[in-house]
Amino acid sequence: MQIAIDGPAGSGKSTIAKIVAQKMGFTYIDTGAMYRGVTLYFLEHHVEPGDLPEIKARLGRIRLDFKEGRMHLGERDISKDIRSPEINRRVSDYARIPEIRLALQKQQREIARKKSVVMDGRDIGTYVLPQAEVKVFLSASDEERARRRQRDLLERGYEASFEEILDNLKQRDAIDSSRAHSPLKKAPEAHGIDTTRMSIAEVVAEIISIIGGVEPCSD
Repeated sequence: MQIAIDGPAGSGKSTIAKIVAQKMGFTYIDTGAMYRGVTLYFLEHHVEPGDLPEIKARLGRIRLDFKEGRMHLGERDISKDIRSPEINRRVSDYARIPEIRLALQKQQREIARKKSVVMDGRDIGTYVLPQAEVKVFLSASDEERARRRQRDLLERGYEASFEEILDNLKQRDAIDSSRAHSPLKKAPEAHGIDTTRMSIAEVVAEIISIIGGVEPCSD
């Protein structure tokens, strides 16, 4: 069974998707972490988004994997590194590049073909897994998303102002929604959930209820 959870940055996708996967006994795939991992790799190798020949040449060398729920670049655990303010600022610059999206989307589909998954991102229900049995689109107010992101950064030991985070989220929304390849948008058949005033438990319960009313595809 395939569960697609989409939405903008700070809408609660990763937290919610991870809990839903645990409750359902499915594999959780954090596609955002994959784009962050690629961004980290290119920044560390001083490859800018405009250097498309170098990006193409290096894409095949990047080995990303989830080990016990943590993101690894090769053998290195990069779970904390990819949540830094710098990666927050730069990830959309790389994620908008079609060659990068195509390479990661191929990996994401291969994973989903082998097992039942809960996959979150910005284009899962519309592009990566268009045949997913359940599609959910999470949203929240700009201010609430900024508060959540600031709280997450502080918990990870990073300092960032509310205004800076809010501005970054709005910029990412604009980039993600307007990119030519697989932009952020709600699939017509997706269940929309505004999480602004909802607890994590309430959102999870609503999604579990939606899943419970759907028969898994036999393919």
